[in-house]
Formats: sequence, structure tokens, C-alpha cells
Amino acid sequence: MRKVVHPSHTRGSANFGWLEANYSFSFANFFNPERIQFGMLRVLNDDVIAGGMGFGKHPHENMEIITIPLEGALQHKDSMGNEGVIHAGEIQVMSAGTGVEHSEFNASKSEKANTLQIWVFAEKDGVQPRYDQRKFNFENHKNELVTVVSPKDDNDGDAVWVHQQTYFNLGEIEAGKKIDYKLHNNSHGAYIFLISGEIEVADETLKKRDAIGLWETEKIDISILKDAKILLIEVPMN
Repeated sequence: MRKVVHPSHTRGSANFGWLEANYSFSFANFFNPERIQFGMLRVLNDDVIAGGMGFGKHPHENMEIITIPLEGALQHKDSMGNEGVIHAGEIQVMSAGTGVEHSEFNASKSEKANTLQIWVFAEKDGVQPRYDQRKFNFENHKNELVTVVSPKDDNDGDAVWVHQQTYFNLGEIEAGKKIDYKLHNNSHGAYIFLISGEIEVADETLKKRDAIGLWETEKIDISILKDAKILLIEVPMN
């Protein structure tokens, strides 16, 4: 097994007043040649957006964009005609493909919103842009990882799908539990982003917003030291 550890304090950060941003990988004014990407995972931004503020209309191409609200809600609008609100507990995917424009604003005028926006390289360029959004009931899946995003060709209808061999898994796990995760392909790796709590994995202790990337392994064992909320992203490494 090979690994790379990304403590939370090593992330890039920026404070624009209306936006407090943390970048797990090189983005905007944060550049670290050793933090460009993890396999096909290119962006993992942890954003806190002030009430009534947000990102105006801007374009994307050939990326699979996954948005995970942690607190609050986002108002989404795009050039495909989709418009609506994404709440905590929901997952949004947008395949940018040949090109799409969208905007996202905090749906509240007064309360902050905290969201993760994640970009994964598309498996192939030039696909038809698409949008999907789904609510997940994590209360019925305590102490297990729930697959919320999967590839189009390996989707059973329970997760939203994307144009890449990637699997996003979210779980709320109690202290004292253990989780075993088996990778779908031996050429894949897993990037574990700890949203909250404390865990032990690959002889490393992770706390809130720490992350670890693991590859050249078939499975990953996670011990929960304190009640934890975990995001595990499996991606091809090349």
C-alpha cells in the first residue's frame, strides 16, 4: 500500500469576505506542485458561503462536478434550464461535457452555507452535458458507507451516476466501529476526507478535515476513534 497524507492545515485557503475557501488540491491562487490531483480527482473545495452570496454564471467543460452541501442549501441555475435548491443530505452531479454554464448562490439571505465541490476528470471528452440531483436518507444507513455516486455502467439506481469509474461513499459511523472498504479495481485508489470526528487508517490518525490518499491495495480498514462523518472517493489512478 502507498499513501499520501494531507492534514487539514496544509490545504490552501482564501478569505474573500463573502467566501471562506479551503482547497485540498491546487486551485485559484493556491499552487502546490505535489497537490495537483489524486488520480482522476482534480478538485476538492470546502467552501463556506455568506448569506445571499455565491458564484455567478461561469463555464465548465469535460469535468464531472459533484456538489455536496454539508450545512445550509445552494440555489442552482444552469444553461441547460435546470434551476432549484440543493439541501444538506442531497447530492448534485453535473457532467459539463461539451460545455455548460451555471451559477450557485447561498439559498439563505442570512445563514452561512458550507458545501464541498468536487471535480473528477471525465472518462471521455465531449459528452452531452447533464444534471442530476438526489436526496439520500443516511438515517437508515448508520454505521455504513453509502455509495452516492457511481459510474454509469455500474449503477443500480440507488446512486447518481457520472462519466468516470469513480465511487463516492458517505458514512456516519459511531466510535468503536470498524469499516472495511474493498476497491472495485486494483488500479484504483481511495481518497478519504474526514468531514468530522477522528479515525485511524493505514497507521495514520485523521481528525476533522484531514485527508489521506491510498493506492496499490485491494482493501482499506478504517477504525473509528470518535463519531465520524467520512467521505471516501474511489478513483482510477491513471
